[in-house]
Amino acid sequence: MKPAVKLFTSFFIFIISMSLFSQKYETHNYETLFSDDSFEVRMYEPVLKAKTFSTEGSNNNFGKLFRYISGYNQNNEKIAMTTPVYMKQEEKGSMMEFVLPSKFNMDNVSMPKSQNVEVYLDEGGHYASIQYGGYSNTNKRNRYKKALIEKLKKHNIESFGDFFYLSYDSPYKFYGRRNEVIISVKY
Repeated sequence: MKPAVKLFTSFFIFIISMSLFSQKYETHNYETLFSDDSFEVRMYEPVLKAKTFSTEGSNNNFGKLFRYISGYNQNNEKIAMTTPVYMKQEEKGSMMEFVLPSKFNMDNVSMPKSQNVEVYLDEGGHYASIQYGGYSNTNKRNRYKKALIEKLKKHNIESFGDFFYLSYDSPYKFYGRRNEVIISVKY
């Protein structure tokens, strides 16, 4: 089987299984410190992440990260999918991160074979978030980013750094979808 067909088949099986069994995925742990409707201030735990960057769009990023967790790593180890997927738009492209399962640390994680994927320790910290449902798109992300900025002003909370867009669900999950916009805050 050609590598591209194999990758597509693996991706298709992953999407279907994620849709059917999404409640079984490990999620990045956090504690909610403050809540106001869909707005929250959270304390995220440190976690290992795999990240990649592309000038060719988020589908290219997903493929690189999916290949890494599917076994294209130093130990040829399959790594469980987790949620959420972190995404960030940058001037010259887009960045995507997968949270790695909590059983891993820098001593036992299988490093990527690809130079386009990096594993690193995210130290966690305080973040403000706003949640929204349905399928995410640029208009929705911008609308909820503005709503998050308004909530930060309302509650006099100072933010810093970049906005991240989080997705918790497979594209084939049709209802009960969860998306978020988050940013680091001083709290």
